[in-house]
Amino acid sequence: MLILGGASVVNALTGVNIYAGAFLIPVGVMLYTAHGGLKATFIAAWGHVAVIYIALCTFAFLIYAAPNSPLGSISKVYDNLTQMGLQRPVDHNKEGSYLTMWSQEGLVFGIINVIGNFGTVFVDQAYWQGAIAAKPSATYKGYLLGGLCWFAVPFTMATSLGLGARALNLPISLDESNAGLVPPAVATVLLGAGGGFLLVFQLWMAVTASGSAEQIAVSSLIAYDVYRPYVNKKATGKQIIFVSRMVVLAYGVLSGVLAIVLLKIGLSLGWVYLFMGIVVGSAVPPIAFCITWNKISAAGAISGAIAGLVGAVITWLAVAKGLTGQITIATLGGDFPMLAGNCMAIGMSAVVCIVVSVIKSQEYDWTMMKDIPLVEDDPNAFMADDQDSPASLNWALRWTYYTGGTLTLVLLIVWPLLALPAGVFSQGYFTLWIVIALVWGLCASAVCIFHPIFEAGGHIKNILLHLIRCQFAEPREEAVLDTVKDVMPPQDIVGAHPLKK
Repeated sequence: MLILGGASVVNALTGVNIYAGAFLIPVGVMLYTAHGGLKATFIAAWGHVAVIYIALCTFAFLIYAAPNSPLGSISKVYDNLTQMGLQRPVDHNKEGSYLTMWSQEGLVFGIINVIGNFGTVFVDQAYWQGAIAAKPSATYKGYLLGGLCWFAVPFTMATSLGLGARALNLPISLDESNAGLVPPAVATVLLGAGGGFLLVFQLWMAVTASGSAEQIAVSSLIAYDVYRPYVNKKATGKQIIFVSRMVVLAYGVLSGVLAIVLLKIGLSLGWVYLFMGIVVGSAVPPIAFCITWNKISAAGAISGAIAGLVGAVITWLAVAKGLTGQITIATLGGDFPMLAGNCMAIGMSAVVCIVVSVIKSQEYDWTMMKDIPLVEDDPNAFMADDQDSPASLNWALRWTYYTGGTLTLVLLIVWPLLALPAGVFSQGYFTLWIVIALVWGLCASAVCIFHPIFEAGGHIKNILLHLIRCQFAEPREEAVLDTVKDVMPPQDIVGAHPLKK
């Protein structure tokens, strides 16, 4: 999906052949991904995220707080949007305004967006891999904080570049909008060629960060869940790494080819974005139940995923045919066929999953997860500290349920409902909305850019001191034991690590 949008933007701003762009984007990241693995992905992701958030804040403040820009103030954007609502009113919006939460298409898109992103997160191995690689006591904090920071990307970006495009009355067609060309159009108006470059740079960082994570995720699935269990049950760590690297290269090429095929068919970024919930939404309930409900059975999980997918596709096709009388790419991409298919995917899957699991139960013992065999002893691993004890993690689980549940209710239900009484936003209400978006973007940028530096401050200081003093790096064993000393009480160090005899 990101490859489609990235190729369209690069083509629009630079003139690069769209098919060449679609192929080169994934191929461009697979070399460092194959060589560096998950560690390279994590390190590169920090730099990518820093660029993304810096560009985001730059565009936001150019639109709302830069007197010399084409817009430059909240009041001017408000006045322009009010005028645009009179000239080109939005169907099914309150008073045809762009300044309201009373929007039928907005509600439909919101539901599709939630279901689709549930699917992309739950089914995306990259999220699970990152969680497994991190300390358990740090994972829940990182994912909650990361989710809040990520929200700034669609929220602040859409509030600035999305509304900015309409306030500037740019001649953007529906096809161009579906291809993801709204941000580059606004960026070019704001900063000329420099704006186009900054947007391409930002997009490249986003696409390569996601592409690298997906390549690692797919390679891990093939290596650990296919190659070792079914091809070579006695595979060593080196063999698995070799297979993983080969899969990274193969998947990089394959994803580029798939993107070209989708472009040839005529599917845009917007179409694929709405469609993804139909394809992967049915996997959400089985995966969610697998980690929260010990009575779910294998039959329930498998039948739920398959039934949800089949039901979603049938519903999607039937609604498109019933509403328009024909089945084409355009009619299948309509709001209501996509909405019906997405809702059926996640709803039918949940029902089938629960019913089959109740009929054919299979109670799972969570303690069995402690017996999962390792491929080989990892000299970089060490025993858990008090923060990772069962009692501490049980408390973290409860805290995550309460915090995550509260944030879900606030962001998905409470906040939109509180905005409804405002009707068409007044200038004061719109100003408050923009201020929240800007502050959220700034806070997210600060957290994502500076918090990792603060956490890794000791290691960064050590590396810089070695560079300044022209010293060799510590031997591997000493470096590992230094890390153990940083995270464990002194009385627990002896015997806690295979290198410490």
